[in-house]
Amino acid sequence: MAIPSKKIAPVPIASDIGVVELIDNYFTAYNSARLREICQLLSREVLREGVTVGMSISGAMTPAGFGVSALAPLIRHGFIDWIISTGANLYHDLHYGLGMKLYSSSPFLDDVKLREQGTIRIYDIIFGYDVLLETDAFIRKILQAEPFQKRMGTAEFHNLLGKYVREIEKQVGVQHSCLLATAYECGVPIYTSSPGDSSIGMNVAALSLSGSKMVIDPSIDVNETAAIAYCARESGNPDVEGKSAAVIIGGGSPKNFLLQTQPQLHEVLGLEERGHDYFIQVTDARPDTGGLSGATPSEAVSWGKVDPEELPSTLVCYTDSTIALPIITAYVMNQCQPRPLKRLYDRREEMYSKLQHDYQQAQLVGANRND
Repeated sequence: MAIPSKKIAPVPIASDIGVVELIDNYFTAYNSARLREICQLLSREVLREGVTVGMSISGAMTPAGFGVSALAPLIRHGFIDWIISTGANLYHDLHYGLGMKLYSSSPFLDDVKLREQGTIRIYDIIFGYDVLLETDAFIRKILQAEPFQKRMGTAEFHNLLGKYVREIEKQVGVQHSCLLATAYECGVPIYTSSPGDSSIGMNVAALSLSGSKMVIDPSIDVNETAAIAYCARESGNPDVEGKSAAVIIGGGSPKNFLLQTQPQLHEVLGLEERGHDYFIQVTDARPDTGGLSGATPSEAVSWGKVDPEELPSTLVCYTDSTIALPIITAYVMNQCQPRPLKRLYDRREEMYSKLQHDYQQAQLVGANRND
């Protein structure tokens, strides 16, 4: 068996080098090579017709502006079809949609003085305490609107939130839409695996004390995300095989929520046993300390989360997501033609109904066998 290899033939970097040439020719080893492999796998196989791309997002990505600068463009180009995010990322994304100001600073400031001055710090990002208060006030105001007064999953909740914040963007003259507003316009469903674990969830809880009828139902999310993974097998084109890709920025609960769609299908619902076709992760966590949620691609195979035949299509780059995400974004937008928007949000009921029908049929078949 031939050992995959490519001769390292170093050439001095030119002053006018572009991002694609830099990555393809100079990211030669260690995690630079893994990042190159991710960029090339995405551009050559994943961001093609027939592949449904789900992305999980953790870590403080939106406070750094990546919701606007990286994730929104990827959505508009049809490169992200559905998302699972921490609530915190969606909350801090709202600051940009509401036209508020955040600043790049230093991680070595005096936090006692910052507290006295009413300044919040997220590592080397700072902003006024009033940003939190005004964002909270916006959330509480719109959540009292009639469309929110019912039981719903987080995709519907975030779609409504995106609709309202998009209107604010227009009113205050925001030039570049935030993640939530972009997802709303493009029909990309956004889920959060832990709805109460953010300032958005805190405000939802506060309103329940005043008689709000809104209830976030996690079971809706579990079934809707499983339905998306299930229906990813059908591309809509008989000549193109449908595939599912899991692109993971960071780890944590969003990663597991994205990957658990496959065990939900075969372990719990008894429908299929296949796993995601592509597993791509950027993380700085380690599996041997228990910090790498959902662990490595090979370990995920044992759970049925990843198709064992697709292990060559699984990649992990151990680096800072704030370094990798803008590089990946620049690379794929340069190399790939935009894909038609799948608008999976608009197809939620259709996919849910198919999952429910096939599950009920499987239950009937199982019951008849037992008889």
